[in-house]
Amino acid sequence: MRQPTMVINFLIKGQNMKHITFLAFFFLLFVTGFCQTNLTKRQLKTITVSGNGYERGFQHGQQMKKEISELMIIWKKDLEQNLHIPADTFIHNFLSATDFIPSIKKYTPDILDEVRGIAKGADQPFNDMLAFQLVDEYWVYQDKLSNDTIHHHCSDIGVPAMNGRPAYVSQNMDLGVWMDGYQIILHIQKHGNTPEQYILSCAGLVALTGINENGIGVCVNTLMQLQASNDGLPVAFVIRGLLEKKNKKEVLQFIQTTKHASGQNYTIGTVDSVYDFEASAHKVVRLYPDASGIVYHTNHPVVNNDIKPWYQDYYQKYLAGTTQNRNSEIRFATLKKRANETTDKSDMFIKATLRSKDDSNNPVCRTHLSSKKGFTFGSVILTLSNKRIMQVTAGPPDESEYQTFSFDKH
Repeated sequence: MRQPTMVINFLIKGQNMKHITFLAFFFLLFVTGFCQTNLTKRQLKTITVSGNGYERGFQHGQQMKKEISELMIIWKKDLEQNLHIPADTFIHNFLSATDFIPSIKKYTPDILDEVRGIAKGADQPFNDMLAFQLVDEYWVYQDKLSNDTIHHHCSDIGVPAMNGRPAYVSQNMDLGVWMDGYQIILHIQKHGNTPEQYILSCAGLVALTGINENGIGVCVNTLMQLQASNDGLPVAFVIRGLLEKKNKKEVLQFIQTTKHASGQNYTIGTVDSVYDFEASAHKVVRLYPDASGIVYHTNHPVVNNDIKPWYQDYYQKYLAGTTQNRNSEIRFATLKKRANETTDKSDMFIKATLRSKDDSNNPVCRTHLSSKKGFTFGSVILTLSNKRIMQVTAGPPDESEYQTFSFDKH
C-alpha cells in the first residue's frame, strides 16, 4: 500500500513531474506484469512417446503420473457433485451397462493397449483409466439435457485449400473447468504403420483433437441429440483411428463404416480437402460447405435426423426455422456470419473467429469463470497443406498467442 500513497502525496504536494511520470511508469509495469502472469499461468506441457501402443501409454503414464493422480481425484469429485453417488459406484455401473471394448479391439486395438499402458505407468486402475477416456459416452449414458447447454460449447471451422492457401481445420475445444491446468500436447513419434502425430489432450487422455504427418487433421464436437450406441467406438478412439490413416480414401472409409458410440460432428481435413460428418449410432451424414466454401459446426445436428426422442419436437421447430435461441444455434450463426462477410479465409480469419465474443452470453470463446461449468480448454488450428503444423493455445485463445508445433520433414 506504500506505493499508491507515495503517488498521491506527490500529486498533492505538486512535486516534479519527472517523479510522477517515473512512479506512474513503475506502477504500470507492476500492474502489467501481474496481469501478464495471470494470462500465462497455464503451462502447455508437451510429452513425447514412441513405440507400440502399450509402450506409448506407459511412457505417457509415467511422465504425467503426478498430474494424472491429481486429475483422477478432481474428476471423481466432479462426478460425485453432479451425480450424487460415489464415483467408483458410477464407474462400475457405467462400464457394466456398456460394452465398448469389443469395438475398440476391432477398430483400434493398439489404442486399447495404450490405455492399459497409461494405467500401468500412472499406477491407476485400468477401469478408471478406461472410463476416463469415455467422457462423452458417460454424458450420453446419463442422457441429461442440461449437459447440452452446460458442457457442450465446441465450435469448428474447416477451410479447404483454395486460392493458393492451404487447407485448415480448427476448433475451440470447450470442456469442464475442472480440467483446466492439465492441457498437454501428446507428440507421438512414427513407429511402424503409426504416423507421427501431435494431439491436444489432457493428462491421461488419448485424444481430443489432432494432426498427423500425412496432412490429416481431426476436430470434433458433441451432438448429444443424436442416437448413441452402448457398444460402438467411443469418440476418443475414433479420433485416434483417423489419425492412424495415411490418406483421404482410408479416412473416408473409416469414418463412414465405423459403428459410433456417441453422437458427434467430425470436421476432418486432408491435404487439399475438408469434410464434415455428423455421426450417430445408425448413420453418418455429410454436411457440405455453404456459399462461402467452408464448413463450420457447433453442438446441434444440422443434417442427421437420427435423433433421440426428447429432441424430436425441438428438431422439427429447428427445421422449420421457428427457433434459433439456444447457445449452439447462436454460435453457429456467428460462424456463418463471419464466414460469409469476408473473402479472407486465412488462419488470421480463423483466429479472429475463434477469439470472438460477438454475443457476450453465447460466445465462441469462453472464459474460465468460477460461476460457469465450462470454458474453452484449448484452441487449435491445423494446417494440412504445404508445411503441416498445429497452432494451439492452452485455455481461451483470446488470453494468449498460439504456439506452433510442426513436422520437421514438411
